[in-house]
Amino acid sequence: QVQVVESGGGLVQAGGSLRLSCAASGKIFSINEMTWYRQAPGKQRELVATITWGGTTNYADSVKGRFTISRDNAKNTVYLQMNSLKPEDTAVYYCNGLFTQAMGVSRRYWGQGTQVTVSS
Repeated sequence: QVQVVESGGGLVQAGGSLRLSCAASGKIFSINEMTWYRQAPGKQRELVATITWGGTTNYADSVKGRFTISRDNAKNTVYLQMNSLKPEDTAVYYCNGLFTQAMGVSRRYWGQGTQVTVSS
């Protein structure tokens, strides 16, 4: 079993910054990639940023230039640095990891989410 735990959400004023963390633990042979998603009230969940364990990153157009995804291989942790936050960034942010486990099986696991609220 794999546990994925997000932290770092909160309330911030527009223009401010937050850093989210996502730590993976459990029966992990290797991490393939980790992705941040977000879901605002009444909207579908959308991809925010992805990082492979080789370091390749990908961002949604709406956050390019403002958000930065990074990883700490030794800690099995991924971060999302969010700058110049806007009210439309308000959402529950979820972390999703693609992990290779025993017998070479790869599976995705979700975290429970962390709330980010940006006030105008």
